[in-house]
Amino acid sequence: MSKTSAIGVFDSGLGGLTAVKELIRFLPNENIVYFGDTSRVPYGNRSKETITRYAMQDARFLQTKDIKILIAACGTVSSVAGNLGDEFHMPYTGVVNPTAYAAASTTKNGKIGVIGTTATINSSSYKHAIENMNSSLNVYQRDCPLFVPLVEEGWLHDPVTDEVAARYLKELQDKQVDTLILGCTHYPLLRSTIRKIMGDGVCLVNPAYETALELGRLLEEKGLAGEGTEKNEFPYRFYVSDLADEFKAFANSILPYDVEMTKKIDIEKY
Repeated sequence: MSKTSAIGVFDSGLGGLTAVKELIRFLPNENIVYFGDTSRVPYGNRSKETITRYAMQDARFLQTKDIKILIAACGTVSSVAGNLGDEFHMPYTGVVNPTAYAAASTTKNGKIGVIGTTATINSSSYKHAIENMNSSLNVYQRDCPLFVPLVEEGWLHDPVTDEVAARYLKELQDKQVDTLILGCTHYPLLRSTIRKIMGDGVCLVNPAYETALELGRLLEEKGLAGEGTEKNEFPYRFYVSDLADEFKAFANSILPYDVEMTKKIDIEKY
C-alpha cells in the first residue's frame, strides 16, 4: 500500500454513500473504492455469524483493489464484526468509536439516545463504548428495523416514513435525550424526518461525518494521507452486488460527484 492507494469503503447497500459524501468533502485528495452489498441488504436482521461472513467477503473484495485502509461504513458490521482490521492486517476503522466519542462529548444533560438496526442495538456496541468513556452517562437504545428498507426504497420524504419514525422515536422523546446517535449510515438520509420529530434541541450525531474526521486523523498518523498530485484517473470507483443502474442513480442524487459507472460483481466469489 502507498499514499496513492485507495480508501476501501463497504456497506450493506446505499447507506455507506453518506460516508463517501463526507470523505469527498473532508479528504478531497483521496481515492475511494466503494462496495455496496445491494443483493443482501439489509444486514441488520441477520445473525452475527452471517453478518461476519458477509463483512469478510466485502473486505476481501476490496483488498483486490489496492486499498490502504478499510472502512466498515455500516453500523451493524462495526458493532458485531469489529475485528476486521486484525483479520486483514491493515488499518481499519468502523463507525462506532468515533461516533460514540462525539456523542459523549456533546451531551449536556447526560442522556444519549441510540437508534440502529436490530443487530446493532442487540450488541449494545454504542452503549458500551459510551459507558467506557463516561460511566455517568445514561444511554437509551431503540432499534428501527424498517428504516434501512425505507431508505433503500427511496421513501426519504413519505408519510409512511414519517409515521414509522414517529413510532420508533417516541420512547426516546419520553426519555428527554438531548443527543441522538444515528447508528446506521443509512439514517442520515432520514435526517430531516428525524429532526422534525425530535426537535431542534436534540443534537443528531452523524456516524458518516464523525468517521470521516477519524479517518483523516488515522491517515495522517499512519503517514498514508494522499496528496492532490497523486489522485488516480478514476478517483472514485463504485461496485455493487446487484441493481447497478439503480445504485448509480441514487448515488448521483446525493454525491457531489458525477458517478459515471457502477459495476456489478459476484460477491460470493470472495
